[in-house]
Amino acid sequence: MRDTFIATTTAILDEDPRTALVLADISAGSFDGVQRRHPDRVLNVGIREQLMAGVGGGLALTGMRPFLHSYAPFLIDRAYEQIKLDFAHQDVGAVLVSIGASYDAAAEGYTHQSTGDVALLDTLDGWTVHVPGHPEEVAAILRDAARHDDRVYVRLSTQENSRSHPGAGLHVLRQGGPLVVAVGPMLDPVLEATRDLDVTVAYTGTPRPLDAAGLRSAMRTGEIVVVEPYAKGTSAHLVSETLSGLPHRSLHLGVGRAEVRRYGSRHDHARAHGLDPAGLRRSIEAFLRG
Repeated sequence: MRDTFIATTTAILDEDPRTALVLADISAGSFDGVQRRHPDRVLNVGIREQLMAGVGGGLALTGMRPFLHSYAPFLIDRAYEQIKLDFAHQDVGAVLVSIGASYDAAAEGYTHQSTGDVALLDTLDGWTVHVPGHPEEVAAILRDAARHDDRVYVRLSTQENSRSHPGAGLHVLRQGGPLVVAVGPMLDPVLEATRDLDVTVAYTGTPRPLDAAGLRSAMRTGEIVVVEPYAKGTSAHLVSETLSGLPHRSLHLGVGRAEVRRYGSRHDHARAHGLDPAGLRRSIEAFLRG
């Protein structure tokens, strides 16, 4: 996904003089060529993520379309106040593209992990959030984001599904009983965990805005499970609002609050949070048993 982001953003910068890229050292070397070609539109502010957001907001005020990029905890968590003020308060847009996801960089420690990035953006108005599950979904997301001035967050990960499912909205991939919704790269673990269960499996790579009509249409029974690759329960309030008036039970699976202090790998962290296929199976079966 990161390679696709670099290649696609480079092409967009070459093609569209309205676009700009603001970096805070992360991935800067990968943009050396396009920075030499467009030194006024490819800016590296160093390890100053708050400044990166401020510069992006300033560019947006001049009519530019800024792309900002770093690890999720640096791009969202660290620069949250600047995102709130320089984009939301000024009512301008940008394309924020993160890597690292929740614990892709587990070996780097807690400083490089962000499980609350989407929940933080949920406190602000007007953000579209893309969580692609496959590299082939990334280019179209970036190119579409370059064509307008809305606020967009693209959350990239090293975890990916075996197949691409492009397009916004909810994709129903298997018909059955209770609905299980997989967000982004959680689809393959969900499919493996439920391979012999009588459930409906749906996928979305664009959890914000939530496809409310698609969600209601996909409900076959009064039970729904939502599996997200970030903080557990991030979408609970939206699901509850969407299904208001429909009797239902819900289970929200995601990354727990407890910090996993042994670095390990992203696979180790997934097991610790019950987001590997075996852990998902246990949680879903227990929920369906009532």
